[in-house]
Amino acid sequence: MAIINKGTSFNNGEQLTAEKLNQVIDNATFTTSAVDNLSTWLSGGAIIVRDGGVTTAKIADANVTTAKIADANVTFAKLTDVIDDDTMATATDATLATSESIKAYVTAMRPKFVNITGATLAISNTKATTGSQTYTYNIADFTSDDVDFSTNKIVGLVIRAYATSSQSSNIVYADLPTGLQTAIVRASADSTADFDQSQTTTTIPINSGQTSIDITLEVNNAQTIAAKFDLMGFMILPGL
Repeated sequence: MAIINKGTSFNNGEQLTAEKLNQVIDNATFTTSAVDNLSTWLSGGAIIVRDGGVTTAKIADANVTTAKIADANVTFAKLTDVIDDDTMATATDATLATSESIKAYVTAMRPKFVNITGATLAISNTKATTGSQTYTYNIADFTSDDVDFSTNKIVGLVIRAYATSSQSSNIVYADLPTGLQTAIVRASADSTADFDQSQTTTTIPINSGQTSIDITLEVNNAQTIAAKFDLMGFMILPGL
């Protein structure tokens, strides 16, 4: 079957002219035999690519280059498996995140200092007489008036400790998350003439899931203020 409809027809004995020869070429159109109706079809006698006719299998990988993809055609709406979640609550191992959400998440993970408004016990304690006294604070009992605060965001407890001594040692201890006790401040002297006093502010780490923290005042030499501590505030991660 012919694949071209010629532009004009000749009869036997008809005189051949340049005009008619031109018509054969200029007015010719394709027939349905010229297309497969799958990847190509006819439109006004011309062969065109059918919608959906160019499949992935027909495009060589090397022919798909960045230069051939129009910027206007790559929109955010057309991207899949990309999240815009400042808290990363929807993050998975099969998704990407926008630069804005990554920046917001990292910014929210910067430590922030907040004050203390409530606790299991008084947040300031002093011991003057000899002996040892331990103060146990439940993490769940801590409060703050900061809008970003919640106890699960606490990563550190800021403590100011003070000790004085004119004989022996007076010490303020705190428990680390592992239960190991560490001295925050120590005052130690051999005699009254060797009177010693010391003060420091430090941060004790608080681990995720930790339920309490112990602070101990150990006095071996009685003084008006032999050992003292003040809970100054928390270091929190607002984005937690």
